Amino acid sequence: MTRRNACLIFNPSAGKGDPVEDLVAIREVLEPQINLDIRPTHEVSPSQLAYEAIERGTEMIIVSGGDGTVSAASQAVINTGIHFGIIPRGTVNAFAKALNISTEVKDACNTILTGIPRKVDIALCNGKPMIVLTAIGFEAETIKQTDKKAKKLFGMLAFIGTGIKLLKDLDSFRVYVETEEQTINLSASAVTIANSAAPTSILAHGPAGVIIDDGLLDVTIVAPVNRQNALFAGYHLLRTGFTGAATNRDDIQHLRTKNVRVRTEPPQKVALDGDIDGNTPVEIKCIPAGLTVLVPSSE
Repeated sequence: MTRRNACLIFNPSAGKGDPVEDLVAIREVLEPQINLDIRPTHEVSPSQLAYEAIERGTEMIIVSGGDGTVSAASQAVINTGIHFGIIPRGTVNAFAKALNISTEVKDACNTILTGIPRKVDIALCNGKPMIVLTAIGFEAETIKQTDKKAKKLFGMLAFIGTGIKLLKDLDSFRVYVETEEQTINLSASAVTIANSAAPTSILAHGPAGVIIDDGLLDVTIVAPVNRQNALFAGYHLLRTGFTGAATNRDDIQHLRTKNVRVRTEPPQKVALDGDIDGNTPVEIKCIPAGLTVLVPSSE
């Protein structure tokens, strides 16, 4: 049996684990069956590493890092059919969780060896790849203000801690959401446009169950009138994420659409797949079945 060639794009600074131990574990599982070309993301971007690997004729791109690393590398494989393997080692790992890929390194490696290819949606946000979601307003501000050291120490809890602090001074802004069918204009505190979302992606769950291969984006607009309502809205969205029962609140609106444009007055910070990425406006387009990801065969 011929061995497959794969490029492993490895982010040594991702997550809380020891990168040396993680890389040893990855090589132990994969190298007996795959020719691994290991490329760390020290000085070259994940997307450039992926494009170069494809030019060299690699059969598979494997990414080990957080959502940001996975997102950046995914750009090179959109609509190519090249198999995309994920070894999640980030703080949140929302994309991997949405696909039931284990956050244990060796289990994720075994999924690459024994899993099945699944075609899932990806989107472009102002031309950049979006695998999980774009957050505008409250969630983007939470990501910006969460200290890197706190993320290393506390993981998801660091974001929650920052979010609770920010609820004290919840800002609202004017938002204009344009789709092929409608234009919405209202005052809001947060807008989330999701391609995929794990249950912990609190603000993405206006519509129950974000579907990763429906060819649509899930837009949630949170428009609470005060801090108490903001807390209740957050609770309802968290419950939706874990139970799959849709929210039923006047201050949470949601819609599904293939393409969307969002502008705000004044301009708001934008977080794309967990990293701050400029300000509004944004234009997001879904690419149905644009990625072929290796997922557990028991799905």
